[in-house]
Amino acid sequence: QVRLEESGGGTVQSGGTLRLSCKTSGFDFATHCMGWFRQAPGNEREAVAVFEPDGRPSYADSVEGRFAISKHSFNTTLWLQIYTLTPDDTGTYYCAATDCSVWALVRGRPSLRHIQLREWQYWGQGTQVTVGT
Repeated sequence: QVRLEESGGGTVQSGGTLRLSCKTSGFDFATHCMGWFRQAPGNEREAVAVFEPDGRPSYADSVEGRFAISKHSFNTTLWLQIYTLTPDDTGTYYCAATDCSVWALVRGRPSLRHIQLREWQYWGQGTQVTVGT
């Protein structure tokens, strides 16, 4: 079975740091693009950090400079390092995967705001991040 399991969330104060991880199995990690999404209460799920088909990381404007996405191919694990957390970062964080060769054919715009959730085949159940004021 395909599995994506996030961990590392929690409750922290503003200015704090978190490191989220996503352990995966059941699909070809090497041929899939990986990404992190988040959803705050009352908001739509949004992409915050993804690896583009060319291998470059891309970040949402709201998190660029504070978030860092990385991966370990051998262990098929994805990470998200978050610095200087703010209350606006509160939400459920999901990791997701999509076939890079297919996604490359439909990835027409560079901005993360144009990413369609339906383009991502595999999803984890999410990990909760709560940032106090």
